[in-house]
Amino acid sequence: MKRALLTLTALALLAANAEARTWAEIKKSGTVKIATEGAFPPFNVLKGKQLTGFEVELAEALAKQLGLKVQWTTQPFDNLLIGLNQDRYDFVIASHGINPERAKAVDFSTPHYCTGGAIVAKPGGPMTAAALKGKSVAVQVGTTYLENVRKVPGVGDVKTYPTDTAAQAALMAGRVDAWVGDKFTGIDLVKAQGGKVKQGDLLFNERVAMAVKKGNSGLLKELNAALAKAQGNGTYAKLSQKYFGQDVRCR
Repeated sequence: MKRALLTLTALALLAANAEARTWAEIKKSGTVKIATEGAFPPFNVLKGKQLTGFEVELAEALAKQLGLKVQWTTQPFDNLLIGLNQDRYDFVIASHGINPERAKAVDFSTPHYCTGGAIVAKPGGPMTAAALKGKSVAVQVGTTYLENVRKVPGVGDVKTYPTDTAAQAALMAGRVDAWVGDKFTGIDLVKAQGGKVKQGDLLFNERVAMAVKKGNSGLLKELNAALAKAQGNGTYAKLSQKYFGQDVRCR
């Protein structure tokens, strides 16, 4: 994780002289280039060749409000912010929790949802931070879940996986004692498994935002304005109810 964070910081410095597309250039082109992971249901997931999920639909709604078409790119989660600093796309929407390390490398929008890192385990498994003592935990590599699980006193083996679904699969196969990830993803997992797993406590609360290249203030301003509009005109609430049955905006 430290190595990945150092890489992000180094790329932010190396890319300082490069220029991201400005808002004026994006608007003139008529198309905004957006990146996500495509492996993090229900937020962003590839179903066959169709990219869908709460964040995908939200980003497309924001682009529509801005009068833009969307060009999507999918990348492994830990490559997304690196690619952003290489100007491969204009912004990223992929459930990035805001933290100080990432904020050194990119600029974050107003949070587009609030959540937390939840513990999920089979019945009888660990349900609290204290119960993780000596236990093995599955998490996705390059995430805030990884850094927060490692902070739990006495936690056992923290096993990393390239995708969140792979980390969940490790729990279901009995290769680990618990999985830690987004609380809404955890709710979906519990439902999908029909009681074979249960959701425990939150390890931490988290504010999640879109990311633009450091200094791309024009695009950031437009995204924040579009998000505020979507939250004010019912667009956001409709999508939030569709995917979660509740309003997941930050309060």
